Amino acid sequence: MTGTPGTLVLAGTPIGDVADAPPRLSAELAAADVVAAEDTRRLRRLTQALGVQTTGRVVSYFEGNESARTPELVEALEGGARVLLVTDAGMPSVSDPGYRLVAAAVEKDIKVTAVPGPSAVLTALALSGLPVDRFCFEGFLPRKQGERLGRLREVADERRTLVYFEAPHRLDDTLAAMAEVFGGERRAAVCRELTKTYEEVKRGALKDLAEWAAEGVRGEITVVVEGAPESGPAELDADELVRRVRVREEAGERRKEAIAAVAAEAGLPKREVFDAVVAAKNAERQAPAQGKGLS
Repeated sequence: MTGTPGTLVLAGTPIGDVADAPPRLSAELAAADVVAAEDTRRLRRLTQALGVQTTGRVVSYFEGNESARTPELVEALEGGARVLLVTDAGMPSVSDPGYRLVAAAVEKDIKVTAVPGPSAVLTALALSGLPVDRFCFEGFLPRKQGERLGRLREVADERRTLVYFEAPHRLDDTLAAMAEVFGGERRAAVCRELTKTYEEVKRGALKDLAEWAAEGVRGEITVVVEGAPESGPAELDADELVRRVRVREEAGERRKEAIAAVAAEAGLPKREVFDAVVAAKNAERQAPAQGKGLS
């Protein structure tokens, strides 16, 4: 090692098909002084598939040890090491370990570069059939229903296309929550097992996708959702006003606050939203079998 700081290299790895590995990845794996891998076993399989021999020290770097391992890697970088960071699939730090190390390296004025590679976010976005000129990546949603609804409510009026990661066993609940917050007719695409043998892209309205997912879905999942349509206050009917109040209440807001917030969003008097909520409540009391109501 020298007195000159080393370089941190973030390397994209295949999200499915190993043939998608960027050409530079093999060279960086062979040349790195330290290879920090999210899963060292997966790294071993990758190097075997690429026919590459790592000569540097291999260490694990995953969510459970990220905080503790970062100072050690920064010390190696300060000593002149070339540290290569790889995750299980895709680009490090994009919903994967890496952000802490990048931030620490930047703070120490250590050079950070990247080996561009496959990305589930961009691949799903391109395959979705939805607008790609402007988009937001929202990562994973919270597991708890109330927190999930609250996070979705924050972007309910977002015009840009939205991209999410989700676990297969939570997909049906997530799509149902999206249908509730965004509206069941909002278009979306569920991208499963991208670049792998059983790749599938299911497109449709959120309510239909939620019904499909209820039957069970396997594999790595990326969900792409159409952005909110342009709409003015006059386009929000009473049912929509009530739906928006309900979403806010289920996310933990008091009804008075929810009504005020929805009225502000719609550019309407609070009394008009209040009247819509009361009318819906009265209608549901008269016909309790017609669906879940405000209580």
